[in-house]
Amino acid sequence: MASPEHPGSPGWMGPIAQCATGTEQEAAATGPDLPCPGPDEHLGKDSHRSRDPQKGSSPQGGRRHTVRFADTPGGPSPNSSMTTGELQEYWRKEKRGWRRVKLLFEVASARIEERKVSKFVMYQIVVIQTGSFDSNKAVLERRYSDFETLQKNLLKTFREEIEDVVFPKKHLMGNFTEEMISERKLAFKEYLSLLYAIRCVRRSREFIDFLTRPELREAFGCLRGGQYTRALDILVRVVPLQEKLTAHCPVMVVPALCAMLVCHRDLEHPAEAFAVGERALQCLQAREGHRYYAPLLDAMIRLAYTLGRDFISLQKRLQDSQLRKPTPWGLTLKELTVREYLY
Repeated sequence: MASPEHPGSPGWMGPIAQCATGTEQEAAATGPDLPCPGPDEHLGKDSHRSRDPQKGSSPQGGRRHTVRFADTPGGPSPNSSMTTGELQEYWRKEKRGWRRVKLLFEVASARIEERKVSKFVMYQIVVIQTGSFDSNKAVLERRYSDFETLQKNLLKTFREEIEDVVFPKKHLMGNFTEEMISERKLAFKEYLSLLYAIRCVRRSREFIDFLTRPELREAFGCLRGGQYTRALDILVRVVPLQEKLTAHCPVMVVPALCAMLVCHRDLEHPAEAFAVGERALQCLQAREGHRYYAPLLDAMIRLAYTLGRDFISLQKRLQDSQLRKPTPWGLTLKELTVREYLY
């Protein structure tokens, strides 16, 4: 644990770490609530009520309500007092600035892998973003049993939504023939594309985990083992894909970004660590109740001091958040990240 006294910083309040865990608004890597609230969900019942001309409305187009917002990144403050008309205009402007990330799936190749007691085919999946040059295309490998597990998990929650999506059947023989492998490559490409076309499915924990969890588990395992360079190599490849898949709820990528910060910092790359930390803070924005918020700010303050940057504003931000919502002394950022993706 770092010293509670920050050199050259009068009034340093010491490392303040873990926010209260288990809050309803939290979105941890091990199981965030999906999907995150959208703008239509934040208007609340009052948004319909104020449209009644018989109800007392303000000249601005609606009764003035104090609306309790969930911690939507970039949204109005939690205790925003806005008329319904102002709220609706705010979300109209927000929607105009949104761009849905569209992904394209290709099953580029396949290889047969033989182990002591098993033999199977590994399919290479390439995921790219459409509409512009994608320098961060994702390349991952999955076997038939991984696809099968995804299908079973999705059926538990989205049976009606995916009833028209055909899953490639398992065969007792001929699974390793060139003809069968080529057929499966096309079938899995179509399967992933159809799933991605269904909004509730592409935003689901099951779909996102299928494409990112194996790599994230490996990366966090390397982090726990002190293999920071290896962990970074994996995270640099998987985090861009995770960001594209979770554009609807950016807070879901915070644990992985914080893991990258920890790796850079412990490899004595403070500038790179600080840059990643800024990305993580951008994802959290007004989510002061999130369990990563205080530990991340504490780490950023120390990095800013090391780099000779403005740490006073970060320290004030942390102090203000503690005044608004005091949290108990808890874990450092590293102690928090190493607990992710254990299973």
